[in-house]
Amino acid sequence: MKNKWFTIIPAMAVVVSILAFSADLSFAKDKKRVFIVHSYGEGHICGQPQHDGILKAFEESGWGVGRDFDLAAYYMATKKINNTPELIAEQGRIALEKIAQFKPDVVLVLDDNAFHTVGLPLAGTSTAIVFSGLNVQPEDYNRMKPFMKNRLHPGGNITGVYEKLHICNAIKVLASVHEIKKFLVLDDLSPTGKAIAKQVALELNADQGRDPLPCEIEQATIHSWEEYREMIANINNSDEIGAFYLGALLLKDSSGNSHTAAEIIPYTIKHANKPAMGPNYAFIKLGLFGGLSVDFYAMGKQAGMKVVQILAGADPGSLSIDDAKKVALVFNLTRAEKLSIDIPSDILLAADEVFRK
Repeated sequence: MKNKWFTIIPAMAVVVSILAFSADLSFAKDKKRVFIVHSYGEGHICGQPQHDGILKAFEESGWGVGRDFDLAAYYMATKKINNTPELIAEQGRIALEKIAQFKPDVVLVLDDNAFHTVGLPLAGTSTAIVFSGLNVQPEDYNRMKPFMKNRLHPGGNITGVYEKLHICNAIKVLASVHEIKKFLVLDDLSPTGKAIAKQVALELNADQGRDPLPCEIEQATIHSWEEYREMIANINNSDEIGAFYLGALLLKDSSGNSHTAAEIIPYTIKHANKPAMGPNYAFIKLGLFGGLSVDFYAMGKQAGMKVVQILAGADPGSLSIDDAKKVALVFNLTRAEKLSIDIPSDILLAADEVFRK
């Protein structure tokens, strides 16, 4: 029986094929096996860069897919399609069934929904778990089900990379190219939205006593698609709000329809007259103004290197849980021109990427 979200990834494949999964798939017994669980759908702007970074880590370490290990992926599609608690839980159950059949040596879980429904249930088992892109604090998950002693020495079968937002530095960079009296952080009621709100608060509190931020910070939780549209109008009419952070990425309208980043970002570009940053630089490529953002590709590669260590014999409990190390300085010049913002040449020259869209 075919499942459109399950993929066996062949060696040297540029575009993977969607194949049927069955318990009788045969794999060489001397090969390792790695299974990737995405919270996202296939090709998602948050999941795909992490996936590509993971594959790059394997490639640079000399581990060939199909030659040295077999690789499979399951896409839970919990952002657009399966985005109710019941559907997310069901997708986790399906993923766990696929994992039991595939019998991997390492399971990679990308984003919180995959970790919550797949990674945590496997805590304490003989299967190594590596996560990438968590927004919820690992300590909060540890209270749900103990899986680590601490981040430096997890001590169990789970390790990974936490998605630190670096929000304070991001605000400082944006304020260096555009005058900001008040910076507005938007989040939503989804698990990721709530986690982003807590991340921002923690990072702002941790930064107190260091270099002061150049502007006032305000957070707002968006409850619906209609409220988001109203918020954009309010931002446009505000003399104080100079920029905002788009952390509201799953909103339902009055009819119950879901609106995700694929719709929220184009609406923002069309209607907002203030610059916005997003959780990762793929959003800038899609048209947001930019600044300093998490590099999802580098985060995936960082997690992939932990998998390589485990495949080579390392104990996952001995590998520290790390923050995502690399942030990217990225700007969208088309958006900057539309907003009449002149980015200084020295900052542009320091940028990792500059887009025009």
